[in-house]
Amino acid sequence: MAKRDFRVFAKRYGVLAFASLACAFSYTTFVDWGGLYPGGATGLSIFLQRLAQRLCDVAGIDFTVPFSPISLVLNGIPAYIGFKYIGKRFTIRSVAVIVMTSFFTDLLPKGTIESLIPAAELARLKSDPFVASIFGGIIFGFGMSLCLRCQATTGGTDFIAIYLSEKKGKETWNLILAINACILLSAGYEFGWRGSLYSIVYQFISTQVVHLMYRAYQNQTLFIVTSRPKKISEAIHRLSHHGATIIEARGSYSDEKKGIVYSVVAADDTAKIYALCKTIDPGAFIGTMNASRVIGRFYMRPRD
Repeated sequence: MAKRDFRVFAKRYGVLAFASLACAFSYTTFVDWGGLYPGGATGLSIFLQRLAQRLCDVAGIDFTVPFSPISLVLNGIPAYIGFKYIGKRFTIRSVAVIVMTSFFTDLLPKGTIESLIPAAELARLKSDPFVASIFGGIIFGFGMSLCLRCQATTGGTDFIAIYLSEKKGKETWNLILAINACILLSAGYEFGWRGSLYSIVYQFISTQVVHLMYRAYQNQTLFIVTSRPKKISEAIHRLSHHGATIIEARGSYSDEKKGIVYSVVAADDTAKIYALCKTIDPGAFIGTMNASRVIGRFYMRPRD
């Protein structure tokens, strides 16, 4: 492995380790305090762990049920799907996140942060699941965003969602929603509805954090009014691999002939495209809007 490649490898896995630690910290503190359930395989793992722990307590067995074996088993089949159909390196990095998060969740001392907080304040925090769901969701969303930036995922239903959306062309939102609903309904029935319902807040907050920090799966429509449409179209394709449509136009005030470059690109490319357009044509006028859905041939970055 070349020296530069090793540095990239070490940096990527260092970030993934930190992201896994952040997710595990969210689980062992705020999720535990609020009796919450994250979405997907993690939420199911926590539910099964708590169910098994209750059975041990009822049977009088002095044993703390670990999180990692349950998590690793539940992620086995989705990881196989990812390895076979999505991308080997992408799946290997994701499996590394799953393994690190699982073991960090078991190894992190749960009393560390509690020892830093006054007893009275800690009691109030533990009795307020809304606070736990807010801060737990922020930390988990932050960790998940770091994983996505390193071309990995936290695993579980993410593999299934990516497979169905990219390989089968099917919408995955309803499937993920149904899985999470089943987990929350089961958890609410077994352990009470308070934590189960506040889990919706936790999942919503984490989703919003990911939406803010990671924009590769968001698309934006560009309308660029310019006197050099051909050059700008070529620059957009060179930078983002997306094509463009040139529309002939005329300025209503100056009556000058212009071109409108219409293109849909990934949202995280827009800042580079803005700068590039201004370099090619300083007088270019750029308007953008969110593209909620794209139908047709649209370039997707490959996963390695």
